[in-house]
Amino acid sequence: MARAIVVGGGVGGLAAAIRLRGLGHDVTVLERNEVLGGKLAVRRRDGYVFDIGPSLVTLPHLYDECFATVGASLHDEVDLRRLDPQFRYSWPDGSTLTVPDHPDATVAAFEAFSPGAGAEWRAFAARAARIWEVSDRSFFAGPMSNPLALLRRMRSPRDLLTIDSLGTLARRARRSFTDPRLAQWAGRYATYSGSSPFLAPATLGCIVHVESFFGAWYPMGGLGALCDAFVRVAAGAGVELQTGAEVVAIRHESGRVTGVELTSGERLGADIVVADVDAEHLYSTLLPEPRILRRTRQAGRSTSGFVVLAGVRGTSRDLAHHNVYFGPDEQREFRQLGVDQRFADEPTVYACVSSVTDPSQAPAVGENWFLLVNAPARPERTPDGYEQVVFDMLERHGVELRSRLAFTEVIAPGDLADRYRSPGGAIYGTSSNGRRAAFLRPGNRGPKRGLYLAGGSSHPGGGLPLVTISARIVADLVEADGW
Repeated sequence: MARAIVVGGGVGGLAAAIRLRGLGHDVTVLERNEVLGGKLAVRRRDGYVFDIGPSLVTLPHLYDECFATVGASLHDEVDLRRLDPQFRYSWPDGSTLTVPDHPDATVAAFEAFSPGAGAEWRAFAARAARIWEVSDRSFFAGPMSNPLALLRRMRSPRDLLTIDSLGTLARRARRSFTDPRLAQWAGRYATYSGSSPFLAPATLGCIVHVESFFGAWYPMGGLGALCDAFVRVAAGAGVELQTGAEVVAIRHESGRVTGVELTSGERLGADIVVADVDAEHLYSTLLPEPRILRRTRQAGRSTSGFVVLAGVRGTSRDLAHHNVYFGPDEQREFRQLGVDQRFADEPTVYACVSSVTDPSQAPAVGENWFLLVNAPARPERTPDGYEQVVFDMLERHGVELRSRLAFTEVIAPGDLADRYRSPGGAIYGTSSNGRRAAFLRPGNRGPKRGLYLAGGSSHPGGGLPLVTISARIVADLVEADGW
């Protein structure tokens, strides 16, 4: 049995701790903040509850598999509800598309929205299913240090073509859908990893299959209920959980880690250190590695986010749990975010109103509007009063909230950078922009024996399912390395 320390108590770190405990190791999680869960966080005010990080659960079997390693079950811990409809999309011209949970119903909805689009969606979803099947047994199956690591897990050269990695998602979307509104709809899946559809590979289209086949889920009580489940399962398995414990250095000797040092000066010994922190912070501060840091920065940061929490009085018509209000010009929007490194003038707005599904999340006659727009990972460039731009965009879609506001709170990129030690406030660590992005992302095995990386800035990337996969990969590596 090895002594393991997990630096960072986000979902990736908690999942890694659970899996390492399942392997019989002595595990401690050190979290600098006073609460666990990382970006899976909650804000409560005046009877309104907001999930201020992830707001959607996909691939729930991944969390169940993690819990099962210590004899627990996701379904015993969380009351999960499969959402139907999944999303409601709106465009500035007044058109709307509500996407149901069943593929046949989705085909009908697309066909009603735009003649011929039903067959186009079915073809797009079939391609997405093929991408997912190959990706699941290759890209997500293990560590990714270079292209050869991916090729070794593929069955034939045809697999490389199937994952559709050579073209961009925007190009694939334009080829797949005649209606430009639906091309814009397909392109939004790049934002799930903080990327641009004009730069990210078409591989990300597999998310359409993930949502349509595996479902879009919500844990009653909010995403905080999932966080609480991870904490309960870890503690119940015997993981030691420490909050308010900030690591300032990872100690090493003769090419292997020996433990960590805290701000207090206390030193804790360990055979294994799992870093669930941003890779830039790891390789610039905790364990300086200039060569790896330069490579990490080549991958580029994901987008950040600008969030408005709006406690709203009354109830709205034509509202789903998840809503997307598209901007009028996606090319201009992503050019401003990427090339210009500034906030978009007319941004697409994502609105999660979980009180539609769960009345406990807002007062009896009220709604909890979590509003998110993409933002550059540049805290110093947040414009004053940008929340008014967000409300202006909603009004262009016929959604008037200003007269119904009980309160608003803003979370800007600088807030995310400060809270999570995430450079620039990048939500997903490194982006998926470019063909080489997957191979520039830091690997799960660090440069010192006993050092491993989990979380959004390491392979396979950001988002709840992917950081949970990263924890599985770390546990497999620990076992393969003979600990």
